[in-house]
Amino acid sequence: MIENDTKALAHGLKRRDPSVVDGLIEQYQYRLLRYLVHLTGNREQAEDFFQETWIRVLERGHQYDGRRKFDTWLFTIARNLVIDWQRKKKPQSLDELLSPTDDALAFQPAAALESPLEFAVQQQSHAAMQRLLAQVPAVFREVLVLRFQEDLRLDEIASVVGAPLATVKSRLYRGIEALRQLLPREES
Repeated sequence: MIENDTKALAHGLKRRDPSVVDGLIEQYQYRLLRYLVHLTGNREQAEDFFQETWIRVLERGHQYDGRRKFDTWLFTIARNLVIDWQRKKKPQSLDELLSPTDDALAFQPAAALESPLEFAVQQQSHAAMQRLLAQVPAVFREVLVLRFQEDLRLDEIASVVGAPLATVKSRLYRGIEALRQLLPREES
């Protein structure tokens, strides 16, 4: 069934069907923007990349063949745009590119039907986790975000970041270990 969905999606993108693109934007807008905010560390810059990513989807929709999940293809486009921009801008490390600012913590969509108290507790917990995540080296942080926030499988992450599966597994393990070291320890 998923294969039929991706094939139908690929066909709709080849035809440049606006309803298909509208549906995709609605379905992936929060995930894509959240990923770009984590990648750039700047909400305004992330919004620019968000728009450019969807323009690329429209322009290059004919390249999507439906053999892999759409979100993997989408995140790869977004990541490549950020990398290209970074290369043109000035040479700097991936850590500097991916180190979040206060703007990065500002974006978190609210879940439907939650109370104001639940929302406040969730936001506080989310902000604390984002501060910890910001201390993890960028190369590990990207894999953690793709795995646990964007819920991509390891093979999909490997496709997005252009690294072998073993490297992704290693980065994920090291990222988890780095987070574990940052967590406050309970005294017995």
